[in-house]
Amino acid sequence: MTTPYDTARLSSFVQQLGRLLDRQPTELEILAQGGSLLGQLVERDDWLPTAYAQPHPQYYQQYLLHADPLGRFSVVSFVWGPGQATPIHDHTVWGLIGMLRGAEESQAFARDASERWVAQGKPRALAPGEVDAVSPRIGDVHRVRNTLADQVSISIHVYGADIGKVQRSVYLEDGTRKPFVSGYSNAAAFLSTQTI
Repeated sequence: MTTPYDTARLSSFVQQLGRLLDRQPTELEILAQGGSLLGQLVERDDWLPTAYAQPHPQYYQQYLLHADPLGRFSVVSFVWGPGQATPIHDHTVWGLIGMLRGAEESQAFARDASERWVAQGKPRALAPGEVDAVSPRIGDVHRVRNTLADQVSISIHVYGADIGKVQRSVYLEDGTRKPFVSGYSNAAAFLSTQTI
């Protein structure tokens, strides 16, 4: 069965990122060079199948697109209904966020002297084709939201692990920490070594 989507673009990205990681680059090199590769992937919105772009009326969706067989990285589509947002959370590994469709905003957070989580600087707005990065070294705690009140937004995230299996944390502004493992919205239908 043929598809109107150019899924070869995702396959090419996965192969190129795998070759980059084969060279055992530093994290800064991964973020720079991997960010450039992700920018090339999200500069065109013609490759993500509809099944991985479906919003939920209440919750943002996290669809696994590829999990590296060696566990080095995963590629995920985040689908945001109008106005949907994450809580304040961390990742514990490097991550790249590429905006594919719509618009989103990332607000960084850090602990203050009283151990409360407070916003750091202005929110970072992402438009289609733009890429942002997170990691424990450069800033890992943020809150993300779809800035559009009447439209779905989609971003493509790449993490330095199978992020759906990583023990992470959600933080309340009073400093409370809640551990979680995100899983994937399409977990039952996906074999971890496949690419769409």
